[in-house]
Amino acid sequence: MLLSRRSAWALVLAGVFQWLVWPGFLRNIWQDERSWDAGPTSFFLVHLVLTAASLGVGLVVGAIGVRGLRGTPAPVRREREPAR
Repeated sequence: MLLSRRSAWALVLAGVFQWLVWPGFLRNIWQDERSWDAGPTSFFLVHLVLTAASLGVGLVVGAIGVRGLRGTPAPVRREREPAR
C-alpha cells in the first residue's frame, strides 16, 4: 500500500497529537479526588486503560506515517516551459 506524503504526514501528526494530549489527561485524572480511595478506584483504572490504549494507537498510527514517509519518494519539481 502506498501513502501520499500528505497522508503520511497526517498520520505522523495524529500520532504526535496523541502523545501530547493523553499524558496530560492522565496527570489530571491522577490528581482528581475520585481516582483514589485507599487505592486506585474504577474511575482511575478505566481512564488508565483508555489512556494506554490511546497511546498505543498513537504509536502505531505514527509509525505507519513514518514508514509511509520513508517509502514515498519526494515529489519531483519540473521546470515549467516558457510560454510561447
